[in-house]
Amino acid sequence: MKNLSPAKTYEFDYVLDNEFFENVNGPEVKEGKVNVSLSVVRISSAFELDFRIEGVVTVTCDRCLDDMEIPVETINRLIITFGEMYAETSDEQIIISEEEGFINIAWYMYEFIALAIPMKHVHKPGECNEVMASKLNELCVDESEVDDEEVPESEDDIQPVDPRWNVLRNLIGDN
Repeated sequence: MKNLSPAKTYEFDYVLDNEFFENVNGPEVKEGKVNVSLSVVRISSAFELDFRIEGVVTVTCDRCLDDMEIPVETINRLIITFGEMYAETSDEQIIISEEEGFINIAWYMYEFIALAIPMKHVHKPGECNEVMASKLNELCVDESEVDDEEVPESEDDIQPVDPRWNVLRNLIGDN
């Protein structure tokens, strides 16, 4: 990075494929095909890296545990400056050792992709593995089958509530 000329924009394009995701060995994404456009601008002693990421990744369905594809699209930025030792001062700002003068951005690209994936990974209705879906339905509790013994019949059967919960309920207006 030290060799980049000031006030000039450098453009880089990457295609992250299954081999990339295998080598990164991150917990979220198994495989995929993602295009990354990276724009690097040197401003004085800092470097501004702008990532445009778009593609499809394979993750595990939370419901049936089969693989599923999810589209990802995100724009991210890193500001890199030189210092004595490596440090991440914020989500967007990194200090790298001036002696080294370079940074491996592979893990940052992976993190940007992982953060662009929705929290819930579930197939569309009807697309889950039928065997797993039927097994899950077998194990689910049906409300109509709940034993009447579990429901208190009188106020004497109700356990007292810790008064601290009442104070919290009053704070949020849930009486």
